[in-house]
Order: sequence, then C-alpha cells, then structure tokens
Amino acid sequence: MERISLLNKFYDGDTEDQRLIRSRHGQLEFFTTMHYIHQMVPENGRILEIGAGTGRYSIALAKEGFPVTGVELADKNYEKLVEYGKAVKTFTPYQGDALDLSVFPDNSFDLTLILGPLYHLYDRNDQIRAIREAIRVTKLSGIIMAAFLSVHAIIYDNYLQGNTLFGLDENFTSDYQVRHFTDQLFTGFNIDEFESLFTAEPVEWITTAATDGLLELAEDRKDFAMSDQDFAAFADYHLHHCERRDLLGCSSHLLYICRKK
Repeated sequence: MERISLLNKFYDGDTEDQRLIRSRHGQLEFFTTMHYIHQMVPENGRILEIGAGTGRYSIALAKEGFPVTGVELADKNYEKLVEYGKAVKTFTPYQGDALDLSVFPDNSFDLTLILGPLYHLYDRNDQIRAIREAIRVTKLSGIIMAAFLSVHAIIYDNYLQGNTLFGLDENFTSDYQVRHFTDQLFTGFNIDEFESLFTAEPVEWITTAATDGLLELAEDRKDFAMSDQDFAAFADYHLHHCERRDLLGCSSHLLYICRKK
C-alpha cells in the first residue's frame, strides 16, 4: 500500500486526537516534550511542527502566544487541526508532507518539531530527505527536535503477548539488524542508528531524551494504577533521568535535539 494511503487509513478516526491524553504514557510524552520545547524556544520564537496531528502541541503552543505553523499529511488529522485551530490567531495550518516543505523559505523558523513523520518513513533516503527539509527551514542557531521510536520498545510493548516470533521477524533480520521495509506503518530504530541520520548534516547534537520511559509497557498490566500525585512524582523523576543512555532504548518514544550550524 502506498505510504500516504496507509497513513490515511490508520489515522481515519480518533487514533491521534486523544493519544496524548487518554493514557499515563501519553501524558508523560506530552509533559516531557513540552518541557524541552520550553527550554529551547526563544521568546516569541517562530515554531514549525511537521506532522502536527490534530494539534496537541501546535495549538497549545500557539495559545501561549507563539506564532506556530502546523503541517499535517493525514486527511482526518488535518481536518481536526484546522477545526481546533480556527479560533487561535497565532496558529496557521498547512496540509503537506515532511518530504516537501517547499512552501517555506530557508531559515524561517526558530524551532522546528518533527514529532511524527519519522515514525512512518521506512526508506533511509526519505528519512534523510525529511531531516534535511526540517534543517533547511530552520534559522541558523535554531533548534530541531525529531521524535522517533525505539525498535526494542516496539518489541517490549507490542510483541510479548503470544506473538513474539512475528514481532521479531517484523522488526529484525535473522542476525538482528533493524528492518525498515515498504508498507511498515511504524518503524523503530536503534538509538545510534537514528542519531547517525544527522551525522553528515549541519547540526550540533544537544541531547537525546526518552519521553515516556517504560510507562506504555507498565500500563498493559491489569494491576497498573497511578494517581495524579504519583504521576507528578514520577514525571519529576523521569525528567531527571530521561537523558541517561542506559535507559533510552526502553522508552517507546524518544526525542533527538540539535542546533543548526
């Protein structure tokens, strides 16, 4: 199935709209990502979010007063992005693809967020193309934040319930090299593999952080419980440890942060 059709089929509904709200791991991903955004964005900085979904980040940031542009590819997500952003004066939506940001000039944004497209780009040339487009539209000394998935967390979270062999075959070759293949809806990475996508680019690495840790796996347990007080305490703990290299691969979602040189 062609990539855009695959994405439209997957996101045809409320798949993305409630993702960062309905679960504790989604809430932690949002909390952690917003923490780094607020650390990195300058006052009144122009923000571009590529793969804005239904606008959880974009519209929240626009409501804080930042001029935000949100680009979304999937039709249903884009419809909601436009609907939710109608009353927010500092928000501008575009329907478009991470692979082609030609509507935007070079050096346009202070902060560029790629918080979804690299989950769905399985071809290395496309991955690099999306990264280069994000870098191109970012101002010199501006920040790029790219979200990606740990291939190992994909196994932990999705394939330990009787379908482990299938999951391993889907995500690894016979000698355990990471597989990226056509029509792979979600593709995961080794940490060093993802970081290597930026090696030849005009950027300076700042950090790589886990955004949700082990919470997705933990929430699958029937006895999982986390009060608001416990969540606040865990979120504070998480922020103090989320850049530890020995913990990164356990997190479902990760964030690569760099500065354009």
